[in-house]
Amino acid sequence: MPSRLAALTAAALLLLGTGTAASAGPQTGWVASWGASPASGVPNTDNGYPNHSIRNVVHLSLGGTAVRVHLSNAFGRSPLVIGAATVALGRGSTSADAVSGTVSELTFGREPSITIPAGAEAVSDPVQMRVPDEADLLVTTFVPTPSGPVTYHPAAQQTSFYATDGDHTAEESGAAFSLATSAWHYVTGVDVRAPAARGAVVALGDSITDGIHSTPNANRRWPDFLADRIMAQPAGRRMGVLNAGISANRLLLDGGGPLGGSAVSAGVNALARLDRDVLSRPGATTVIVLLGINDIQQTPHRTDPAPIVAALRQIIEQAHARDFTVVGGTLTPFKGWRVHNETLESVRQSVNAFIRSGAFDAVADFDAALADPADPLRMWPSYDSGDHLHPSDAGYEAMANAVPLAALGH
Repeated sequence: MPSRLAALTAAALLLLGTGTAASAGPQTGWVASWGASPASGVPNTDNGYPNHSIRNVVHLSLGGTAVRVHLSNAFGRSPLVIGAATVALGRGSTSADAVSGTVSELTFGREPSITIPAGAEAVSDPVQMRVPDEADLLVTTFVPTPSGPVTYHPAAQQTSFYATDGDHTAEESGAAFSLATSAWHYVTGVDVRAPAARGAVVALGDSITDGIHSTPNANRRWPDFLADRIMAQPAGRRMGVLNAGISANRLLLDGGGPLGGSAVSAGVNALARLDRDVLSRPGATTVIVLLGINDIQQTPHRTDPAPIVAALRQIIEQAHARDFTVVGGTLTPFKGWRVHNETLESVRQSVNAFIRSGAFDAVADFDAALADPADPLRMWPSYDSGDHLHPSDAGYEAMANAVPLAALGH
């Protein structure tokens, strides 16, 4: 017969799955510390990755006394068997080696494997494991059988590792993981037990939030710089910071599009993924929204700001209904980008006027932070990665500095 403790734990997990206020960190102790939004299935993986071990390198924001891991089959078309999985402290952002003595088995309902249905997610049991703030974590999965399309986040700006010859999940050494990938596979979240935390903030956006053109393996996306600021605060004011950016993502349309000359999955539209990627994150209390530039600059271009404004209003309404604080990020300068013209610039200005109008609980004025004083329609050269759309590392840091910390959380 199940123990009363087990029954209470199951009830708590059911509450957590609803994404209601019951998931807030102070009530359950669990706070999301890292996240990556699943964007699509890996192209040409109809057979999945059978017999592969994948060691994902993820960089936490908030530390804690225990962890649990989210694995996703969101874009799968058949059940995904996770034959084994582990979590460990990593030796650095460019290493597949685990810190000695930290490799811990992940279980699911106390079982060492789980079958995740197509379109679903699994959350591991808690692992008692002390992790410091801003730690590198290794999440390793082994899939023994064909599974269909592999759910992934393609533009990680982070090297992870894999092996094609069996189960290496329990190994401290990274020697078996001789192949590298620039994507995260299966893993979409890491929560930590941190009862003293104020919750978590989620950055919802596109490639600018995803950190395109930031230095790889250096955690220099603007949400990373924001995490640095938050972790420098007193312990009682610290929060988890999650990156829910997907390169080429739009508010109003799904699909992929050109980005830097290559086709990149853009995921489903931001409204369709709002609940999964933001509102249901454990302990999340705040969302920073930076979306709309791709609706303007991608084909088909939105030359009327009204649908973009309506979509932003929907995000505000739906997030407020779940008791979130909603911070609006102004759309950043893009003069010099290949499609920039007066018509598209006018739309950007109109959307930014709405964002600054008071509809949001607070504003992160990324536009003002990045603009060249000599030509405010253009990014300041030191903040420009060179393509006139995506910031440099210094530009991403300037964006993080524009976020009003006092507005985050409740």
